[in-house]
Amino acid sequence: MALLSLAIGSFGIGMTEFVVMGLLPDIAADLLPSQWAASPEDAIGQTGILISLYALGVVIGAPTIAGMVARFPRHHVMLGLAVALTVFNALTVLMPTFELVGASRFLAGLPHGAYFGIGALVAADVLGPGRRAQGVAFILTGLTIANVVGVPLGTFLGQQWGWRAAFLVVTLVFALAAVSIAVFVPKHPGEPGRTLRSELGVFRVGQVWLTLGIGAIGFGGFFAVYSYVAPLVTDVAGSPAWAVPIVLIIVGLGMTIGNLLGGHFADRDLRRTLWAGMAGLAVVLVLLALLSFQIILLAVLAFGVGLLSSVLSPAIQTRLMDVAGDNQSIAAAMNHSALNIGNSLGAFLGGIVISLGWGFTAPAWAGAVLAVIGLAITLVAFRTERVAAPA
Repeated sequence: MALLSLAIGSFGIGMTEFVVMGLLPDIAADLLPSQWAASPEDAIGQTGILISLYALGVVIGAPTIAGMVARFPRHHVMLGLAVALTVFNALTVLMPTFELVGASRFLAGLPHGAYFGIGALVAADVLGPGRRAQGVAFILTGLTIANVVGVPLGTFLGQQWGWRAAFLVVTLVFALAAVSIAVFVPKHPGEPGRTLRSELGVFRVGQVWLTLGIGAIGFGGFFAVYSYVAPLVTDVAGSPAWAVPIVLIIVGLGMTIGNLLGGHFADRDLRRTLWAGMAGLAVVLVLLALLSFQIILLAVLAFGVGLLSSVLSPAIQTRLMDVAGDNQSIAAAMNHSALNIGNSLGAFLGGIVISLGWGFTAPAWAGAVLAVIGLAITLVAFRTERVAAPA
C-alpha cells in the first residue's frame, strides 16, 4: 500500500505533464482568443510554452527542493510534495489568464523531480536490498500507466468539457495521493546533518555527471520520436487521425511493461541492462525510420521504442543512487531533471530535422543518433569506473 500510494502520485505527475500536449488547441482557443482568431497555428505555438515552463520547473526544482529537504523525515517530505502538487494543479484550474496559467505550470513542475527522487529512496528502502530497482520501477509505473489511461482520458474530458476539466481530475488524483501517503507510507528518517550545500557536493562526482548524460542525451532519443508520433501515423503511414491515440496507447503499454522489466533486470545486472537497453533503443529507432510507412510495423516498433526506453528508467535511477555516495536525495531527484532535458532536446532536434525538409521519419534518425551517443556515454562511464577502482 505504501508503494501504491506513491505510484498514485506518479500517475498524477504523468498525467499533468503530458495531457497538455493533446489539449494545446483547446487551451489556445480559451486563453488566447484574439491570437486564435487571427492564426490558430501561431496561437498553438505560443501555447506550447506551457510545456516548456513545466519542464523548466522540473529542472530547477529537482536539485533545489531535494537538497533543501534532505534532512527532514522522508515520509513527511513526500506528503508535503503531494500537497504542493495538489495546490499548484488546482491553480491551473482556477487561473483566468494565460500568464497566470503559465506561472501555475512552472510551479507544478517544481516538486516533480523531488517527488520521484525521494519516493525512489523510500521505495528502495521498503523493498530492501536486492529489490531496490523493482521498488523504483513500481513508483515509475504510475507515470507509464498515465500514458496508457490518464492522458487519453484527460484529453477526452478536456475536449468534451473544457481543458480545465482534465486538470481538475489531476488535482483530485494528487489529493488522493496525499491522503494515501499520510495513511500508508511508514516513517522514514531523513538525514539530519544534510544541508543544501552539502547535497550539492554530488556535482563533484564525475560518475553522476556521466549518468545524468545517459538520461539527458540517450533518453532524448525516445522524445525525438514521441513528440512527432502524429505525423508519422498520418503522413508517413497514411493512416487516419483516429489511429494516433491508438499508437500512443501502444507506446504507453510498451513503457509500462518495459519499466517493470527494467526494474527486474537492473536488480540482476545493472550494467548490462543499461548498455543493452540503450543499444536496443538505437536499433529499434533505425528500424522505425526505415519501416514506418506501414501502420502495423509502425505500431510494433513504437511499442518497442516505449518498452526499451522505459527499461532504462529504473536502471538510470538506481545507477544514480549507487554513484552518489552520501548525496542520495539530490542525485535521485536529478534523474528527472536529466529526463526533462532529454524531453526538450529530443523534441527540439526532431523539430529541426523536420524544418530542414528531411521528412517526418527524420526525428527517428535523430533519436537513433542520440541513443548511440547515450550508449557511448554509458560505456565510458563503466570504463572509467573500472579504471578508477582500486586493484
